[in-house]
Amino acid sequence: MSDSAATRLRALLAEPGLLVVPGAYDALAARLIEEAGFAAVYATGAGIANAYLGWADVGLTTLTEVRDAVRHIVGATRLPVIVDADTGYGNAINVVRTVRELEQVGAAAVQLEDQVFPKRCGHFAGKEVVPTGEMVGKLRAAADARQTDLVLVARTDALAVEGLAGALARARAYRAAGADVLFVEAPRSVDDLKTIGQELRGIPLLANMVEGGLTPVLPASELETLGYKFALYANTALRAAARGIQRALTHLARTGSSLGAEELLLPWTERQRLVRLPEIEALAARYADSAAGDDPHGPSQGGR
Repeated sequence: MSDSAATRLRALLAEPGLLVVPGAYDALAARLIEEAGFAAVYATGAGIANAYLGWADVGLTTLTEVRDAVRHIVGATRLPVIVDADTGYGNAINVVRTVRELEQVGAAAVQLEDQVFPKRCGHFAGKEVVPTGEMVGKLRAAADARQTDLVLVARTDALAVEGLAGALARARAYRAAGADVLFVEAPRSVDDLKTIGQELRGIPLLANMVEGGLTPVLPASELETLGYKFALYANTALRAAARGIQRALTHLARTGSSLGAEELLLPWTERQRLVRLPEIEALAARYADSAAGDDPHGPSQGGR
């Protein structure tokens, strides 16, 4: 395999230590995550639904909407991108297309879950799961469909429906079907997290740290001790951005000006650096110089 994003993510999987992975809902968030020094980015399905549609994470996004968002996220960062592909947008045949579409835009990993469509956020009530065999078929289809070193993340939401023993049984079946990483969603206690780590020891595990959600938020060092490879902070960036927007707009509405709210705003020069205006201007100057140098008649003198 070439040195693709997927191959680099697999190399990270093989290294010791836990990876803290923040979620990006758009390209700018992905760039901020890279600049903050993280090793990977999570393209968050909930965040894309919230930011692009203005709706809750209840299965309203389509494959093409998520694919297009992921294309821009991948284009904005050199980091490997793990993509939340929900239920795969249908049955096993839909999963084949989902994997191929996301591979084509540069995904390093695809996460699939075993909820009934339309899915719900893993920390919402009222979840249902498909039969284990159906999810196994989806994972086998995904493994067969991939044409790169794509990493497969299998998420089970069965803990809320079948209890911890049922979720662990599903996780083992999903590993046997080809999953590289296992994700048991919404453990409700430190003891649950500990049991998952013990029962699935030796397999890369992902823990979803949702501020205000069902799972206790633990420090990275503690999660690593419990046996986890990934600590996912899927919507920390989105929620921080939304709170900042609320505060800035409240100030603007109250005072009629942004004066006095400067600490809430990214400075002008930092904004332009972040979106690479200096690089764009350097390229424009380079190619303008090339065009002038390549013209055997010299600069254009206008109409004749």
